[in-house]
Amino acid sequence: MALPKRTDIEWVTTDCYGTLIDWEKGISEVFGKEAAEDGLTLNAKALVPRYLAIQAEVMAGSYELYAEVMRRSAVRVAKEVGWKLEPSRAQFLPDSIIKWKPFRESNAAMDRLAAKYNVGIVSNVDDKLLGVSRRYLRTELDLVVTAQQVRSYKPEPAHFKECARRIGKKKGWIHITSGYNADVAPLLKMRVPVIWVNRNDEPLDGRRKPDVMVKTFREAAQAVGC
Repeated sequence: MALPKRTDIEWVTTDCYGTLIDWEKGISEVFGKEAAEDGLTLNAKALVPRYLAIQAEVMAGSYELYAEVMRRSAVRVAKEVGWKLEPSRAQFLPDSIIKWKPFRESNAAMDRLAAKYNVGIVSNVDDKLLGVSRRYLRTELDLVVTAQQVRSYKPEPAHFKECARRIGKKKGWIHITSGYNADVAPLLKMRVPVIWVNRNDEPLDGRRKPDVMVKTFREAAQAVGC
């Protein structure tokens, strides 16, 4: 399915973490710093993919606030690398979101999108934690859908169904994301055009191709004429 004509686009939504906010850098830095307080040296960058995999497993269970998902995931990944992290101490991870910064191009590209289209964020996060990140995201949003609002985590389709409900239709809507499993796959099933920001050159490995694949959020904005 191709992207709609630019004159037919009305809404552009985006994921937040990994797409606008550099959460891999944020997670890596805070894990390394926290472990160092116990005299441990972690390959924190290598730890991030495993953390994200564990987080997806936790999200697949019964719904709980994202802050708790982060705490539970932190304890599990720490255990795998031989670091005894008490659950009460795992609060360091949700607390670190205040330090997670946008990618260099995020704000400028979002401003360009907002000048032409209605824009929104659709994210697996609590309202409170997203509010923390929005301090760094200057663009005024027309729509925000969070996991807390729908009491579900992507790739379950509740976010996108709610987004379509608020928009009033699927026609004229494009979504931009860095997450294949969480966002690209369910949107392809819903027949909503999606642009994959594949920052890490992740292979498709037999998965369906997104409508457009780019390397940066700037390129995603360019793909819709911004």
